[in-house]
Amino acid sequence: MIDRLIQYLKSSFRRKMARRVTREYKTRTDRFELPGIGNVSFANWENPLVKPRSISKGNVDFFRRFLNEGDMAVDIGANTGIITTYMALACGKQGKVLAFDPNPYVFRVLSENATLNTQLATIDAYNVAITDQAGEYYYNSSEASFNNGGISSQPENRHGKYSLSQKIKGVRLEDFLEEKYSGQLSRIKLLKTDAEGYDKEILRSVSALLHRIKPVVIAECFGKLTQAERFELYDILASLGYTLYYFSDFDAAAEVVRLQSREDMLRWHHFDFYATMG
Repeated sequence: MIDRLIQYLKSSFRRKMARRVTREYKTRTDRFELPGIGNVSFANWENPLVKPRSISKGNVDFFRRFLNEGDMAVDIGANTGIITTYMALACGKQGKVLAFDPNPYVFRVLSENATLNTQLATIDAYNVAITDQAGEYYYNSSEASFNNGGISSQPENRHGKYSLSQKIKGVRLEDFLEEKYSGQLSRIKLLKTDAEGYDKEILRSVSALLHRIKPVVIAECFGKLTQAERFELYDILASLGYTLYYFSDFDAAAEVVRLQSREDMLRWHHFDFYATMG
């Protein structure tokens, strides 16, 4: 009992310090045996505010609904790379995931995860933000360890009081792809975005690309979005011919609910959804 109390107090203190003091945290490489896939590794970030992540066959099978061996996918707001890894395993060694995150603290972990599992998957990681306008942006977080956060054109913004000392680079996705992956765009079968409420701006900026190559879209409906912003997020995809579906988790057994109208964007506070053509 005393030992558990001491451990709780130590963990509480570490979490409190992570919220208030900026420092680097190490990673721990965990391994998972996936039936039919093999031994898979993931570098978990030992930030006290971050729960360890795991990989199951159900996670990979969720993305196998949309991706086949040799396909490409795009992960905007990849963070440390757990969803990136699920996607990359679904695409296989001959496929590829392009993973973007502007946060240098999580990008260090994402880069490490991009070097793991190379016998099973391929990940190209980039330390930039995907934005509707190319340029430089402020990056802020609600806590000092920079576990989460978002970009803004203004130094004072809703993402929090902790700010990176240097601005981060923002690039337009279509320009970036044309420069580095010209001729491969038709291989992109899925685009996922998780950008702390900036998703609708990103999706609007790539609407021509979505219309052209028609990938499955996975996006986040950020909890702080207003009703009008939720409706706008729905309308951007619906106007391109997409049908939207709420899903409860990145797992093959997750609950899936079709979003019949923009009002369905109000049913959940903070959730993920996917969108398919037709």
